[in-house]
Amino acid sequence: MTQTTQIPLSDIDADALPRDRISLAPAALAELQASIASLGLTHPIEVWRKHTASDAPYGLISGLRRLTATRALGHTTIPAFIRDPSDIAEAMTRMVAENEIRAAISPWEKGRLVTESVAEGLFPTLDAATDSLYRTLDRHRRARIRSMAEVVAEIGDHLLTSPETLSQNQITRIAFSLRADLGPLITTALRTSKQKSPDAQWKTILPILLEAEEAARTPTKPLYRPNRPRRMAHVRSKLHIRREMTPDGWSLRFTGPEATGPLMEDIMDAVERDFGQTR
Repeated sequence: MTQTTQIPLSDIDADALPRDRISLAPAALAELQASIASLGLTHPIEVWRKHTASDAPYGLISGLRRLTATRALGHTTIPAFIRDPSDIAEAMTRMVAENEIRAAISPWEKGRLVTESVAEGLFPTLDAATDSLYRTLDRHRRARIRSMAEVVAEIGDHLLTSPETLSQNQITRIAFSLRADLGPLITTALRTSKQKSPDAQWKTILPILLEAEEAARTPTKPLYRPNRPRRMAHVRSKLHIRREMTPDGWSLRFTGPEATGPLMEDIMDAVERDFGQTR
């Protein structure tokens, strides 16, 4: 039987590995804290002894919620299984396996863990990270997580206010647009929009997603000149123009500090001048 060891909380590095949680739910954490205060900690955490010199000689594998709750209660030690994983990747797989059982992890958080693991050099590719971390899932579910990782890698955490609230279907639709080379258009739309709530951000990029999906449904593509269609133009450093599909046509969206009323008047005059006469 594996023995547990009482380890000082100050000796545990909770951030030694990339984690698949962006945040801990306050209500669930409070319930766990109350349970530990009443009954004690019934399930030890898992750690491994780090080889590098550090103020915290142990790295956390699994049990972030238990560790956080115990620290909040003012405990000084915590029971732990000291594991000896063959490498860090194996430790991360243990952490993922526990969280898959104990708590719902959002699709974005799963994709984020894959991309961070590659960025940290723990895996060479997104495919390798997905196959190792989610080895217990079938091929189709791993493919979905791989698509989520592509979205996280392209868009990142900084452009979306609450990316963990995106559903799997929403992320799948974004991934489809990325494969249609609309990533720069999506990131520009998010970066230049003043609307920062999750719902508003989704509405901002929805026309782009709809265009990609409509193009995939159309059996024949319209004829364009080379290097067309153009969906975005940066005519000035502080003026951005995006072309968007609407339910009944197309719109040109002007954003940036130089998108002023007088400029719109000049543009309307230019459109009227160039396209108002029958040729």
